[in-house]
Amino acid sequence: MADDSQNNVGGRYAQALFDLASDADGIAAVEADLNTLRAMRVESPDLRRLLDSPVFDAADRSRALNALAERAGFQPLTRKFLGLLAANRRTSSLPQVIAGFRRLSAERRGAVEAEVVTAVPLTDAQRDSLAAALGQSLGKAPEVTLRVDPAILGGIKIKVGSRLFDASIKSRLDQLKFALQRA
Repeated sequence: MADDSQNNVGGRYAQALFDLASDADGIAAVEADLNTLRAMRVESPDLRRLLDSPVFDAADRSRALNALAERAGFQPLTRKFLGLLAANRRTSSLPQVIAGFRRLSAERRGAVEAEVVTAVPLTDAQRDSLAAALGQSLGKAPEVTLRVDPAILGGIKIKVGSRLFDASIKSRLDQLKFALQRA
């Protein structure tokens, strides 16, 4: 049964990489590489520009990704895969590839991925309490990815698969604005 991620380019590449990593008994190592690359991409505007901008050609992207992967000590499979993405001009799909791979890996472990967005960082106690509540609600162990986005003003947004629970202040204000416009 194909889900939404399998209907896009990033999802198909994620599935292919997952299958190769599974055959090589290297899912955990490749996932660690992808998590490192994800963090690098978040922290570096230059890397995002390189991966997403049509100004750079496939050779430039391939050289840069190869150097980055070498310096970070990525697995050979991850390096080859990044080279393939660059050669096929699909580096802009990297966030979807990483998300798809992480989801597949979590499913294999019997866990579920949950992305939590808050306006301010959570304390360790809040994070633990949230993970426990999610685990009880979902019936599976959640692997929580935390992200801070001051634009939501306050509250929390939780995304599990295609489900989104939005209890952010920004969302509530938008609903109020819409209701006032209709009145």
